[in-house]
Amino acid sequence: MHASMRPALPRPPGADLSLRPIARPASARPAAAALLLATLLALAPAAPLGAQPAPARVEPQPTLPKIEIQAGLHVIRAEVADAVDTRMRGLMMREKLGPNEGMLFVFDQRAGHCFWMKNTLLPLSIAFVDDDGTIANIEDMKPQTEDSHCPLRPIRYALEMEQGWFARRGLKAGTKLTQPKLFKAPAKN
Repeated sequence: MHASMRPALPRPPGADLSLRPIARPASARPAAAALLLATLLALAPAAPLGAQPAPARVEPQPTLPKIEIQAGLHVIRAEVADAVDTRMRGLMMREKLGPNEGMLFVFDQRAGHCFWMKNTLLPLSIAFVDDDGTIANIEDMKPQTEDSHCPLRPIRYALEMEQGWFARRGLKAGTKLTQPKLFKAPAKN
């Protein structure tokens, strides 16, 4: 028979239905108290009420292998982020870049690869670069923001440098970067 179909047992007139402690032998009380205390401690918040837990600190990734890229008269020493995990971490939590140092992001496919600066402490400029090394566009990026910075057309490469690096050297959209192992001349028809 289903529990809701059981007939109700008659209640003696004047019966008190309030909760009463269950009588236990004295030997069981310390064990029950210890169990109750352990349960309460396990369920209690570790921080004061309303406090937010500290976010896990993102560590900067170790220095990646570098490649030299020619930008006019300037030589860039760029770390190469060419795997999903290295591209995701990028320059996060780095506190400085050396002179003419940056990070080159290499993607498997040409696409509208967008970037943001969450957990990135340095102000950066990013150049979105075509397969032949031509800069499609350059954007300045503010540290620790979630603003999207995207190329004007599908690209395979993005180069992050200290903010203003490209502008101080007169490099802009249309400038060609040279790196024979990466940037290939467009195929002639």
